[in-house]
Parts: sequence; C-alpha cells; structure tokens
Amino acid sequence: MTQLLPPLRLTGATILRDGEMQRRSLALAEGRITRGPLPEIDLSGYLILPGIIDLHGDAFERHIAPRPTAPFALAQGLASADRDAAANGVTTAWFAQGWSWEGGHRAPDYAARVVEALANARPRLLTDIRIQIRCETHMVDHGPRLIELARRHGLDYVVFNDHLGEALEMRREAPEAFALWARRMGRTPEEHLSAVERAAARSRGVPRHLCQLAEAFDELGVLYGSHDDPDGETRERFSMIGARIAEFPTTRKAAAAARAMMNPVILGAPNVVRGRSQAGNVAATDLIADGLCDALVSDYYYPALAQAAWALVDRGLAALPRAWAMISETPAEILRLPDRGTLDPGRRADLVVVNAETRAIEATIAGGRLSYLAGEAARRFLGQSPALQLAAE
Repeated sequence: MTQLLPPLRLTGATILRDGEMQRRSLALAEGRITRGPLPEIDLSGYLILPGIIDLHGDAFERHIAPRPTAPFALAQGLASADRDAAANGVTTAWFAQGWSWEGGHRAPDYAARVVEALANARPRLLTDIRIQIRCETHMVDHGPRLIELARRHGLDYVVFNDHLGEALEMRREAPEAFALWARRMGRTPEEHLSAVERAAARSRGVPRHLCQLAEAFDELGVLYGSHDDPDGETRERFSMIGARIAEFPTTRKAAAAARAMMNPVILGAPNVVRGRSQAGNVAATDLIADGLCDALVSDYYYPALAQAAWALVDRGLAALPRAWAMISETPAEILRLPDRGTLDPGRRADLVVVNAETRAIEATIAGGRLSYLAGEAARRFLGQSPALQLAAE
C-alpha cells in the first residue's frame, strides 16, 4: 500500500470550507485533516477543494474492455480505472456493476468476479473504490445470491432498474439496435430476445422479490434506490419499499416526486456538461435550476464531474461552493460517510488541488495518500518538501 504523506501544511491557496471560499491554510497528518505548525508547501494561485465522491460510474467497463471483443484482465482494468478516477479528482468511487438478464459483463457471474477482483486489488488502489450493484428488477431467481454477495463482501449500495420495456420496444421499433445490444453481450438477437422473454415471465414474482431484497438490505446496512424512474408513480413505489435514492429520473415528474418525498435526486455530470441527456431524457441543468437535483455523478466519464461544477458556475446556476458540494459533501451525506466530503479537521485527508487560472486538477490526495500529481503543483510539492523529495528518490 502507498505510504501516507508526511505531515504538511498547504498555504497560500483559497480553500472551500464552511460553505465558502476562504484564504487559509490546510494541514494534513496521518491521513487526516489536522491543525498545528507543520512543514509548509506554498500553493498560491490554487484552490483546495474536497475530494470528489462519485456515487455511480461505469467508465471502468472501458478500462476492462476498451473494445467489446478485446477484454483485459480484471485486475489490470481496475487499476487503470483507479488512476483515471484519481487524475480527475475522485477520492471515493462506486463502480456501477450490472446484475442483469442481459448477460455478458452484466451477468451475475461476471458481477461476482468483479467484486472478488476488487477485493483482491483494493490494497494496491489509491482511490477508495466500492461496488454499486445495478439490479434488474426481474432477476427473481438470483435474490439469495445477491444477498450473500452483499453479506460476504460488505456491499453497501444497490439500485433497482427495469429495462425490459425498453428492450421489447427496441426489438419492435429498432431491430438493428437490438441486434447490436445482443452482440455487445455476446449473444445472437434470438438469444437476447429469449433472455428478455424469460425475465418478463417472472413479472408476478417481482414485488415479493424486491421486498425480500429490501428487508435483507436493511438488515445488512445496504443503502438502496432506483435507476431511471420514468414517472412519479414508479418513484413512489420504490420509496415505499425503502429504495429512497432516485438515480437518473428520466422526467421532471419523477424528479419532482422524489423531492416531494424528500428522496435525494442524483443526475449525470455529462448531462450537465453537454447540456442534454445522451439518452434523450430531461436535461439535468433544467432540474438543477428548479432545485430538483442534489448530487452529480460521473456516469460514463470521470472528467465531467469537475467540469459540471464549473459549468454550473459559468451558467450562473450555482456558486462554486454549492456546485462543488454536489460532487463532494452531498454525496457523502447521501451514502452516510461522515468522515469525508468537507475539509474539516478530523476528516479523511481527501482533497483536490485545482489551478485557479486554468481550472485543471493538478493534485489529488485520497486518505492522506498522493494519488495524482502533475503540472506546477508537482514542482511545488517536490520542490518545497524535503520529505517528499526523499520519497520521490
């Protein structure tokens, strides 16, 4: 495991603290934010912001399989995704892994292998990486296996989604797209349709299945929500069984229903940066402007997290403290992580060093360990700290 940084005081920077940008120093020691006179590093011209907490990202899939037909070893892909997350300011991340009738890299067998590979790789990773299971609602026969996987590996976050309707509509209206979907999962279109039909045949057992999962998750301390709610009725049904996190509601009505029920709403940062949903759903900026979004996640692109915060600032939708809280403090609150999300003394030393002029992330510190360092910040760290110079040698 990478060693902790030596005790340091970062001076001269503007720091996000107590909901506002302040010109003050920040001290780190033994992996925590602390106080006291320590060796100093001058970071004038920089911003120091809390480390980014990403509650949902599937970019790791491309690190494992850059092309659908060219997969690499899981350990290698996870290590690459770890570095990608760190370079973009992420200090805590949930990799969104499918648990679906779709098969391929979203099948339960594959999900179990990813969970196991992450458990083995974790001592060598720099980012605090966890697994979010995206559980298709019709996986009725696989409930006990999911519960056992959560118990054995301490999984702490699950979201439910139902893409059967989308699959059947695609088969009718866009057979070419359905065939492409099948090929990505290693199936023929006929095999994929059979999988859809088998899942649909289990519809009557879905309500009881979800309630059994919810009861088990409550016992294990697993937080759970739903993904792609299309309307308020769907959000209400999920909320009633305890799935109170609304991830990627596809319509304003679904997001408004979540807000009325005090369920946190999570949207994709790429949607904010691009100004629209790649799937044709509601624009995230419209929901943010109406106060219907609590947190942003990377979805499929890590750079979008910081970019989205700056986009909200530039469009006048939020000042930087509020915009950055959507990718740090609020996600920590949603997933009940009291030791991170802000730069208060005693918290984990999770922080991002940002060039104030270019807005480029030049350093990431995760749990007191340097996980990314580049640019002028690298010269400052290595040039002003004898301890870091020795470590670099």
